[in-house]
Amino acid sequence: MFITAFTRGGTEYTPKFLISIDLKTCIGCGRCYKVCGQDVLALRGVTEEGELVDCSDDEDDDDDDDEILRKVMVMAHPELCVGCGACARVCPKDCQTHEPVER
Repeated sequence: MFITAFTRGGTEYTPKFLISIDLKTCIGCGRCYKVCGQDVLALRGVTEEGELVDCSDDEDDDDDDDEILRKVMVMAHPELCVGCGACARVCPKDCQTHEPVER
């Protein structure tokens, strides 16, 4: 049995939660981050070795940015996802997987 929810009008539906993000496809544009009101996502850098590292917003700290090849979005707090699907609707690369979750 899947987790269900109700719309404001009382219609029952099955939310599809963010399960994974394909890091090979993600371009780190941040659109999903901007629409997520639940703090599920975070931007990370990918090094030459393929490791995920924190991205610095501080312009004075450019040393770490030199080893970052590109940026990707990751699930920082997947347990906070409410299954609204807003992130999937704005993703230009369709790199997210959403599924219903069993109770």
